[in-house]
Amino acid sequence: MDAVGYGFPSDIKGPNGCGKTEVSCVWASPEGGQKIDIGKHIFCNRAVNMKNIVAVGFDMDYTLAQYKPETFESLAYNGTVKKLVANLGYPNELLDWSFDWTYMVRGLVLDKKRGNILKMDRHKYVKVAYHGFRLLSKDEKVATYGNTLVRDAFDEPDYALIDTLFSLAEAYLFAQLVDFKDNNPEKISEEKDYFCMYRDVRAAVDLCHRDGTLKQMVANDPKKYINEDNSIVPMLQMLRTSGFAVFLVTNSLWDYTNVVMNFLCGPPKPDGSSSLTLDWLKHFDVVISGSAKPKFFHDENRTNLFAVDTDSGMLINTDNGSPMAQVGGPSLELPDQMPDKSYKVFQGGNVGHLHKLLNVESSSQVLYVGDHIYGDILRSKKVLGWRTMLVVPELEKEVKLLWHLRDTRKQLMILRSERDHIEDQIHHLKWSLQCDCLDAHEAKKAQSKLGSLEVQRERVRVTHQEAQKVFHEKFHKVWGQLMKTGYQNSRFAHQVERFACLYTSQVGNLGLYSPAKYYRPSEDFMPHEFDIFSL
Repeated sequence: MDAVGYGFPSDIKGPNGCGKTEVSCVWASPEGGQKIDIGKHIFCNRAVNMKNIVAVGFDMDYTLAQYKPETFESLAYNGTVKKLVANLGYPNELLDWSFDWTYMVRGLVLDKKRGNILKMDRHKYVKVAYHGFRLLSKDEKVATYGNTLVRDAFDEPDYALIDTLFSLAEAYLFAQLVDFKDNNPEKISEEKDYFCMYRDVRAAVDLCHRDGTLKQMVANDPKKYINEDNSIVPMLQMLRTSGFAVFLVTNSLWDYTNVVMNFLCGPPKPDGSSSLTLDWLKHFDVVISGSAKPKFFHDENRTNLFAVDTDSGMLINTDNGSPMAQVGGPSLELPDQMPDKSYKVFQGGNVGHLHKLLNVESSSQVLYVGDHIYGDILRSKKVLGWRTMLVVPELEKEVKLLWHLRDTRKQLMILRSERDHIEDQIHHLKWSLQCDCLDAHEAKKAQSKLGSLEVQRERVRVTHQEAQKVFHEKFHKVWGQLMKTGYQNSRFAHQVERFACLYTSQVGNLGLYSPAKYYRPSEDFMPHEFDIFSL
């Protein structure tokens, strides 16, 4: 399909079947169709038939580009601390702090007013709570979040949602500041309460991104901060040769986008040179940088769409992609000046511009792959009806561990069922004794059995509780399973289920499946069906 308005050629043969091009499909290779490692599966919440998809799009940061937390997040953390000290008047002691990138996980909620970090289930019940790094007792937790007449929504402005990997460093720094203020009240101004400290952390993070320091460090040595992924280019080639239009929509501006995409998709440089080329653009039909997601997903957003001159970085005003004469410029000569100029890189605009550039007739024909539930997935799904895929890098380890511990999980379920059975017997005996329907001898026997059952119940309860704690700590010492809180789905899992049609651990996993695959969800089970139909 040829793109509208900017006239670049396309080598797509489509629809959804490998064309006769110089690029061979990954799916058609000898490795295609083989058993896929469980950590690389694509999981389906809502049916997606790839034969109905005409365009597949990607976010860049933390989707195509997976940053190394031990280097990139540490870089962001150190930069934020320096801004807090230099710009916002915090003590120099903060400069000696370090960042534990393994401590925080996605799906947490920060209580800005109280200085607490919460993990909730899908019903928004707080299951785990820390004040700074101090675990709140059950009584403290209930007193704070369980004894209210009106249920808290746990939304902004009093709470902050840690839903992106970008947010882990600021969450950790907030916890450190809470502990520091509690233990050293004289070193932080009384005017700076927990809420104010969080606001300062956010301001410092924004300063780090605004001054360009972080991106310049990445640009100087991408390999230090970004994981290499050899599966991305074959996956993109397979999509394009299978008939899909492929696009990139990122909030990063063109200069940084070009650096990152060169590292991920550019030709190898055996001499170690850092020179940038535009070779990676052949894998995409449209690239939109500086998109300002999630605002980009609103068609009423009136932001202008500019074409980007990839050589100079200059922006050229457009009408849905077609270059327009500039005010005071050589309007009549413009077509003669640029007869063969191809534009596929743009900045700004909105989703309406993108649909026209891609010739998309229905929003359900678009599959968009991103890492941010609110920035990438929620708006594109709720507002547009795009098909969505969420990238959850933590999933690979979690799924493999679940498989390894599947027998332990079964034992936990058996212990839980045993506890329920014992409690039913206890309730029956207590009711019998209360109703005086037993003679003295039977009552004595019942009383004795009741005591024995209560001892047995306590033993099973403690065994189950300790075993469950050990089970969850296998996933994370502090927060347990990413997708669970106890036996309930976590708030993060609930968001994934609601807004992501598909989810997987790495974007390259798309290349392991047929480009014409029909993704079908597993059957839903209600509680009354589970014991009957579960396999």
